[in-house]
Amino acid sequence: MSKKLESNPRNIPAAPFVNDVVEYIGGQDAEVDSALKQFQEMAAKYRYMEISLLQKKKSLDVKIPDIKKTLAMVKHLNNNRESSNKTLFELHDTLYAEAELENTDVVYLWLGANTMLSYKIPEAIALLDNKLKLAETSYKNSNEDLEFIREQTTITDVNTARIWNFDVKRRREKREVEEK
Repeated sequence: MSKKLESNPRNIPAAPFVNDVVEYIGGQDAEVDSALKQFQEMAAKYRYMEISLLQKKKSLDVKIPDIKKTLAMVKHLNNNRESSNKTLFELHDTLYAEAELENTDVVYLWLGANTMLSYKIPEAIALLDNKLKLAETSYKNSNEDLEFIREQTTITDVNTARIWNFDVKRRREKREVEEK
């Protein structure tokens, strides 16, 4: 069996599938410890990647609706620039305030890390559209990577079980031969 590993589009390596345990470990009498250790290490890496991707996905679950909400508000300001309107805006989760909108072409956006910058409305819309597309692409990629990692974890578990079962069977047969 070739030990060349393939990978997904984001370079997460694919686990090799062991078709022939004897060939993979290097012969009928070879030790299985190194092969078992290899697959256990691989499984640990996949678990780590899965946890990391789940955290990233959880962060995006919060970030995407916030970006959409901000984009909707900036578009609302852009559409109603000429008129003076009263509107409610969110101060906190359940706290709103009323404001009268004036003719303005500038908005202030939180960028994170206690940083706020002013943007012209068209620039803000373009920036938020781009951030939304990037976040949605990242979310889609995270889902694909999670699916890929789960498949690789299954392959790794199957390989580990096959090698372990081969070793158990081989030791049982050896013990039976010695008893006779």
